[in-house]
Amino acid sequence: MSRTLDIAPLRSLVAIADRGGFGRAASSLHLSQAAVSQHVRRLEASVGHALVTRAGRGSRFTVEGEQLLGHARRVLAAHDEALRCFGVGSDETLVVGSTEHAAAQLLPRFAAALGEALPHHGVQFRIDRGTALREGLAAGRVSLALLLGPTGDPRAIGVGDLELTWFAAAGWTLPAGPVPVVAFDAPCALRSRAIETLDGHGIPSVVGAEATNLAGVHAATAAGQGVALLATLGDTPAGLVPVEGLPRPRPMPLSIWAAADVPARVAGTACDALRPLLPGVPAAATHLSLAEGA
Repeated sequence: MSRTLDIAPLRSLVAIADRGGFGRAASSLHLSQAAVSQHVRRLEASVGHALVTRAGRGSRFTVEGEQLLGHARRVLAAHDEALRCFGVGSDETLVVGSTEHAAAQLLPRFAAALGEALPHHGVQFRIDRGTALREGLAAGRVSLALLLGPTGDPRAIGVGDLELTWFAAAGWTLPAGPVPVVAFDAPCALRSRAIETLDGHGIPSVVGAEATNLAGVHAATAAGQGVALLATLGDTPAGLVPVEGLPRPRPMPLSIWAAADVPARVAGTACDALRPLLPGVPAAATHLSLAEGA
């Protein structure tokens, strides 16, 4: 019987080792866990040995599994290098995480720019809160994350600054007492910036309404529950108007965070694709990064 070691199952085996289990391997490869398990069974049928066994709630490689893992890494390295020699990259999928602020204004154009800049990579977007995206980066579920907020993290590549604008419902007026702020649930970089901006000018504030998503913030603001500080790239959300009479907030740094296994070339290319989409960012600016707590 002819036996072969196919590339896809070998890639699953390596992912299990690198990601620490079947579930994380499946997430990183954008496969179901059942598909990854099937890949392992195919390899076991080809070599005639068990490769991965259960160990409590996790799994561990057998001696034969460790042996095949070494071969798998060399086979995949040779396979991918052969494609690169012909100018073809392996068809990897980048999971680009984004908070809703970045998604609403940037993703349509960013998706098109990434398609041109990285034609041999598939792109899948994930919209989530900043904290969840950072967890996704650490767990291997997210390749790149577009986030708002200051950062000194080595995974973040600074892109530029986003201007922030106060918005409220038409006809809304500043109250005599504390200014009601409509914000995302904490932690949120924009929420913090709004309160800090008002406090810095001696203006008392109170969280008048909070929401878990951008639609909720828009709805509460349009209902007259207070003012919201938003990054809209110059657009005015439906049902809202810019507010005069409040202190101008400092722009919010924008960054792209890269997972540990994303090549620097890919992260840099993504930054180069994003830079021209940001108003006011000079063409000669260096690589970008997006980090938002919302």
